[in-house]
Amino acid sequence: MKRIEGRWAGAMLLVAVLGVSLAGCRETTIARILAEPERWTHKEVGLKGDVVQSMSLLGRGAYRLDDGTGTIWVVSRHGVPREGARVGVRGRIRDVVDLGNLIPLPPQIGSGLVLLEDEHRAR
Repeated sequence: MKRIEGRWAGAMLLVAVLGVSLAGCRETTIARILAEPERWTHKEVGLKGDVVQSMSLLGRGAYRLDDGTGTIWVVSRHGVPREGARVGVRGRIRDVVDLGNLIPLPPQIGSGLVLLEDEHRAR
């Protein structure tokens, strides 16, 4: 009987792990996003890369992420990782001209695509 319960618990754990991974965002590269901006705009994505530039003020700011295929600015409301940090980030791709007054952007960002961060993890 314990053997059946163990298999049942293992099967339920596998289903839970698969469900969480499928519900998550799609991981891609910056090059893919920049090559097909209309495909990725307003979509949730995951990126991994190195912070090559960062600026912050009062826990908000932006940082430039380089994944080896290109760079993109990430706008954060949750603090900014330091330059040189390895980061995994999740958020939505937006065109800067679509942002309106949602977030005040540093002038260095200019126009183009940015990632509005939902969360990040620095390593």
